[in-house]
This record gives sequence, C-alpha cells and structure tokens, in this order.
Amino acid sequence: NSLKVLATSLFRTDEYDKALELYDQILSKEPKNTDVLLSKGHLYKTSGDINKSISSYKKAYNVDRFFGDAYWSLANLKTYNFSKDEIKSLKSMINDKFVSDDEKVFMHFALAKAYEDEEDFKRSFEHYKKGNDYKHTKSMFNLKDFEIECQNQKEVCTKDLFETKKDWGFESSEPIFILGLPRVGSTLIEQIISSHSSVDATHELPNIIATALKLNKRQIQNMESRYPDILLGLSDPQLKLIGENYVKDAEVFRSKGIYFIDKMPNNFKHIGLISLILPNAKIIDIRRNSMSACFSCYKQLFAEGQEFTYNLENLAGYYNGYVDLMKHWNEVLPNKILSINYEDVVNDFEISVQKILDYCGLPFEKACLEFYKSKRSVKTPSAEQVRQPIYTSGMDYWKNYEPYLDDLKNNLKY
Repeated sequence: NSLKVLATSLFRTDEYDKALELYDQILSKEPKNTDVLLSKGHLYKTSGDINKSISSYKKAYNVDRFFGDAYWSLANLKTYNFSKDEIKSLKSMINDKFVSDDEKVFMHFALAKAYEDEEDFKRSFEHYKKGNDYKHTKSMFNLKDFEIECQNQKEVCTKDLFETKKDWGFESSEPIFILGLPRVGSTLIEQIISSHSSVDATHELPNIIATALKLNKRQIQNMESRYPDILLGLSDPQLKLIGENYVKDAEVFRSKGIYFIDKMPNNFKHIGLISLILPNAKIIDIRRNSMSACFSCYKQLFAEGQEFTYNLENLAGYYNGYVDLMKHWNEVLPNKILSINYEDVVNDFEISVQKILDYCGLPFEKACLEFYKSKRSVKTPSAEQVRQPIYTSGMDYWKNYEPYLDDLKNNLKY
C-alpha cells in the first residue's frame, strides 16, 4: 500500500500530523487494518500521547485477538498494566497449537511483563526465556565473529594511525554520538542534552554502520581494501568527503540546533571510523552495571537487530567484548571519549549533567535538569520513562531474577 509506505516515511522524518492524516485515510477505507492501527499506536507513543496509543493497540487486538505485536506494544510502553482478562487470553493463546510461533513470541514477552508487574518473577522469567529461546533459534549472531570483528578494530586502529591522520576528515563539531549497549540509559542522556536550546535529537541513525558496510564491499578480493583495514589507506580528501556526507545525510532529521545527536548504540564498534572522518565530534559512552545492562537487554524484544540479546551467554560475551574494545579506544584516543555511568547520573544528577554539558562545550541551561518536560518525540522503548523525573527504582532490578541468571553471571568478566 503506497499510502502506508508514505505515512511510514513521514513518521520516520517526524512529520506526525501528515502521517496521522494518511493513517486515518487508510483506516476510513480499511478499518480492520491491524498494521496501520499498530503504526498509529507507535506514532502516539512517540509523540507522548499514551492514552491514544493504548487505545490504538487495543483496537488492533480487538480486530485480531491473535495479533501478538499489539500485546507486546502495550507491554513495551513500560507503564501499562495488563488486566486479568488480557492475561487469561494471552495464557490461552500461547497454548493454542494453531497460533504461530512468531505471534507467540510477542505474547511470551507480554506475559513476562504482566507477571513482572505482579512480582511473580519466577513465572515472568519463564516467559522471557521462552520468547528469547525462540528468537535465538532464528538469530544470525555469532559470538566468535563479533570477537574477531573487535580484534580487527584493535589491530587496525592503533595510536599511530590516529597520530598520522590527526585533524584529517571533516572539521564539523556538530555531531554528538551517544553509544554503548542498548537499554543502558542512552535515551536519558539524549533527552538531557537535547533539552538544550543548541542541540537537536535525531534518531539511532544507521549512517555510520552503513558507511562501514559500504567500505567493506570495496574490492572484496583484496584484504587491504576491506573494512576496517581500508581505513589505513584512505586519504584526507576521502575521509573528509565521508564525514561531510554523514553530516549532510543527517540534515533531514534536524531542526534549528547547532549540534545534533546520533544515539545508535552499536556505533561503539566504529569509534575509529568516526574519529577519522569527524575528528571534532563528541563521543559519549554510557554504561551501566553489567548485570543490570545485560538483563535489561534480555527483557527487551527488539524490533530489529540486537540479536546478541536473545541468549544469556551471548549477552555476557558481547558485554565483555564491548568493555574490552572501549578500553582500547580510550588507550588510542586519550581524552577523546566521555564515559558516563548510569548509576552516577541517577545518584549525582546535577553534577553528571554539568559534566556532560562541559564535555560538549555547552553552557548550562536549566531545561537540561528538567529534561522530562521536553515535548520532543522519542522513538525508543524508553519513551515513557524519559518523560518522568529521575528515579532509582530500576537500579538493581535484575536482583529479582538473580536465581535464573547463572549463565549470565558466570560468563561476565566485568
């Protein structure tokens, strides 16, 4: 449906009123179009209208009670509590042999959240595990490949490389990268910084990863031409052009700010590339207690990507690799990256905000302390959480599930 494709494009570029108009246009002709009802719910969630979001998700499952994504989308609001009838219905459907496994995955994650809210953590974990186990069988993630990828970055991106190509690339200081693992507080940091009058929030932009993939496809037969090895041979004009194109491509997501944020978490693997093409960019590494960080990922059913999160051993291995690679970046790029602990932000909020603003070269603005008053759209699972003041209740939440997390705990190095 060309109208739906257009509406989705408008949604992605933050033109919500136009997207909503098109969704309503489609629903006037196809009132039982569950995909559009779901998309409409996502739009309301992103723009902060939670009641309308709930209403739209419920309309979707009232049209098709086996539409699992509608239940997961309610759970993914993080603030919605399922009714007894909804829980009963979900329990019945996961035992129905005629319901597809793909739909059951959504239902398992939804039920896990429902039991979590009831503090029945044993039953909650059983459903998180069933949902994750199924996703793991479909996952293409290979821990060995990830470890090799990190090792390649360390071997190619040395101190010598950065000293030789110092001040090459595009001189813009507009980008602020927030990276690390997903679900560790990056949306909170983004919300704080983007509350500043000089900063635009964009999205988890795929541009850096797309650039890495593009570089990797050049003359595939020659190892020196592969990424990251190709970084060794790129000239100043080439690096400058790549950096300039990155900034230009981000314009569609920006408004009037001097600076803009890219919060794609997976960019931590590409800090070498970022530093070569954008030597003046700011890079913020947000991290969290390893058990908290990993379990928060395990509880999340991601729309796409992040396939390492569907298995506890893979999660531990990925976290270990991330910390090791960040250690390397800090050694070869001293004083380049700001490392922020989520726990410090929660416990010493004003000091942490000042530290972040100082690093970004931004004058203090009170709006950064009152980030939860921001009306901007938020497209991550934390959309509702960052519309509330700082809270400490989630800090050691993983401990409720500790008896079931041995595979994670025993494999974490940090």
